[in-house]
Amino acid sequence: MSTDGEWRRLDRRTLLVTALVMCGVAAGGAVPAFLGLARGMAVWQALLLVAAGATVLVAGGTGLDYVRWRRTRYRIGAERAELRTGLVLVKRRSLARERIRSVDLTANLLLRILGLVKVRIGTGENTGGESTLELDPVTRAEGERLRRELLDRAPAAGTSGAVDGELAVLDPTWIRYAPVSFVAPLLGGAAAGGLMQISEWFGVQSEVIDWIGGVFQETPLVWLIAALAAAALLAGVIGALALWVEMWWHYRLEREPGGTLRVRRGLLTARSLSIEERRLRGVELVEPLGVRLLRAARVDAIATGLVQDDDDKHADHSTLLPAVPRAVADGVAARVLREPASPTGAPLTPHPRAARSRRLRWSLTAALLPVLVLAALGAALDAPALLYAAGACAPVLLPAAVLLALDAYRNLGHGIHGDYLVARSGALRRTTVALQRGGVIGWTLKQSYFQRRAGLLTVTATTAAGDGAYAIHDADETEALHCASAAVPHLLEPFLIRGSAKDT
Repeated sequence: MSTDGEWRRLDRRTLLVTALVMCGVAAGGAVPAFLGLARGMAVWQALLLVAAGATVLVAGGTGLDYVRWRRTRYRIGAERAELRTGLVLVKRRSLARERIRSVDLTANLLLRILGLVKVRIGTGENTGGESTLELDPVTRAEGERLRRELLDRAPAAGTSGAVDGELAVLDPTWIRYAPVSFVAPLLGGAAAGGLMQISEWFGVQSEVIDWIGGVFQETPLVWLIAALAAAALLAGVIGALALWVEMWWHYRLEREPGGTLRVRRGLLTARSLSIEERRLRGVELVEPLGVRLLRAARVDAIATGLVQDDDDKHADHSTLLPAVPRAVADGVAARVLREPASPTGAPLTPHPRAARSRRLRWSLTAALLPVLVLAALGAALDAPALLYAAGACAPVLLPAAVLLALDAYRNLGHGIHGDYLVARSGALRRTTVALQRGGVIGWTLKQSYFQRRAGLLTVTATTAAGDGAYAIHDADETEALHCASAAVPHLLEPFLIRGSAKDT
């Protein structure tokens, strides 16, 4: 292992990358700027101003990056990884080698063409940027060297006989699950908004609206809305397919010697994410409604230190497997956990019918609220349109609310499978959590007035991994306490008095 500790620079080609990126930014801003300026001055004057502004933007951005490159150094010593940067205010950060838990490599299309990567070294602590070092960019060979060197660990206890190698590889047929995700309608709405924004830049927004009105001139309003919604949804489906290809092409999940799970994926932007198995506390099967209807699920890791700073809280560092057939997801989860069968597929204890009544009340209340608001406004304002809207919403929202409530009740379940506590809940987004019993560091027992009357209890397992807490919702009071006590013996007993539940 290299421990020379010499100070190194980032790759000089970062200046070329910055210049090209700034050219793209300048080109994107030049079009609306030129169109706006051309309305009040000669074309050549508008071109000259836009070209001057673009030149200043590109030169300024590249110059600032040159200063950053000149003033940035890093070194990997025997005990610490260090980064030094800054001009007026010099910053020097260092991470202890034994505390480093992740070395992730990312390369967008420009970096890939130039053979460069961005390296993110982290301890896994949620302490902001102080817990990470970012080297942007270095050569691909240097990035791989840093990843191997910094994550070189002795095999964890009990894993010496485990088989390393490929755990999952891309199956192109998995793309069929992309259009049924919640991303598709969001992308469709974004496409419609983008179309209107671009038409406004070119000053033809009214023409676009008039053209749409002319095409559907003889079409009833209801069918017009349906046609536009269908067009937006189609655009969203295409966008979801493209996004899936960009995110998951070249996907590969493998276990490396020393006990590190590595996820590699990405078409234009290549990503390499590493998770030490000693940080793994379980897995979570996530099944959004559309994906679940096709009997598919994705697998997320429950591990310590996956959220590194505020910029990463919404990143998908924990996803080990995209939406795949449920049987495949269970198989990959079992291999990740080194179990003969995945705990996520184990039979679970159902919850009492009182839990069903609670979900029906919640769902019906949520469905009736907009109906009642529309009806009240319609009556108060003497607006028949609002009354018609309330009458149209009621027969749609109420049956849907009942179906979702019944589905949410059917999905409730919990149990103990070997070394894992398993809990399942949710309707629009069903999750099945398999959490290592040894990873539970505390329990929280919650029981509202209505839960006490129904004999129900919500038990939440506290852990240092993943979301930090995983709940068993509305379980039978006696059964929930027995499950918690059996999952982690001697942890809950001091807080139990005469068999009653006390908040911990």
